[in-house]
Amino acid sequence: MQVLTVAALPALIFPCLLASSSIEHCELGAVAVTPAVKGAEPVADERVEHVEQVAVSSKEEKKEEKEDADLRCLALNIYHEARSEPESGQIAVARVTLNRVRSKAFPGSICAVVQQGGTKRNRCQFSWWCDGRSDRPKNARAWQRAMEIARKVLDDAVPDPTRGALYYHATYCKPSWSRAYRRTTQIGSHLFYRPTAI
Repeated sequence: MQVLTVAALPALIFPCLLASSSIEHCELGAVAVTPAVKGAEPVADERVEHVEQVAVSSKEEKKEEKEDADLRCLALNIYHEARSEPESGQIAVARVTLNRVRSKAFPGSICAVVQQGGTKRNRCQFSWWCDGRSDRPKNARAWQRAMEIARKVLDDAVPDPTRGALYYHATYCKPSWSRAYRRTTQIGSHLFYRPTAI
């Protein structure tokens, strides 16, 4: 049987304290345990709980970052596509964006839907995204309004006035693709469409 001296006991229980001058360097790697009692399980101290809380808060931060990005992308789409429209027209543009996110025919996130097609001119889904100009909002009041509407739509606080539309165009345009879809409604200066199979 091996006998441990009193001086050797701390080195056995807290080895990282001897290797480091600061306990802060030991927090993530070391787990203090209660003295051994026959039949008892070691009890982790608060540091393990802290590590678990850090992991959870990291996931929450990533979720919040995604939500912030989605809110901004949606608000930018509202701002650039419909800032001169009445509130119902802005809600309609936001709803088309979300309808696309829910459709298997489009990407699965708001930013991916808004940015679909890349930045090459005439390749994107929303012309402001690939027109080569700055996307930074210049009208503070219209930007604030777009953010408020984006929050309402993301919170599902307003119904979909487009009746499930996935597409729209301005009334002064006559794109050839519109003949392939069923018009659902007109809101402001936009006509809204969805596939005939829906």
